[in-house]
Amino acid sequence: MKVQPFTELRHVRSIKRLLVDSPRDKLLFVMGVNSGLRVQDLLALHVAAVRGLKLGDRISIQEKKTGKPNVLIANKEILAALEEYFAIAQPEDRHYLFKSRKTANSPLTTLSVTKKVKAWAAAINLKGNYGCHSLRKTWTYHQRREFGVSWEVLAKRLNHSNPSVTRRYLGGQDEEVEQVLMNTL
Repeated sequence: MKVQPFTELRHVRSIKRLLVDSPRDKLLFVMGVNSGLRVQDLLALHVAAVRGLKLGDRISIQEKKTGKPNVLIANKEILAALEEYFAIAQPEDRHYLFKSRKTANSPLTTLSVTKKVKAWAAAINLKGNYGCHSLRKTWTYHQRREFGVSWEVLAKRLNHSNPSVTRRYLGGQDEEVEQVLMNTL
């Protein structure tokens, strides 16, 4: 089943506020909506990879799904969330950044993240289908909508094999189509 992005920036801000007492989950959300990476690639990160990052620092990763190289770049939102997390948690460098509380030195699962995302959406009274991929789709949606990033650039960032995949991925919201129909020449 397809999931949808958080299309309103106020919803993104609401979820960040909701997670203020859960720095690990807030960090996961912030990294998800600020990186465009798949959740499974975020879950594979170890503490050592992100400790001491500075603005603009890069972490090279290899995508689990595609095997292609990709990069996580530390922006100010990610750095702020990391700082909050490290101020409260005392994780060891060898641990996963998003360590499961149930299983010794294992990361959260994508299923558990999907459950969390659904709960966050419900907590702010959002109707719709949300899941772990909503984080990546949120990043993509806002890069296109708020910043006007071309779908070609988004396709490259998302490591899609074909730009047509990205166009389908972005989807067209009914409101967007109707808004275009109001344009006059």
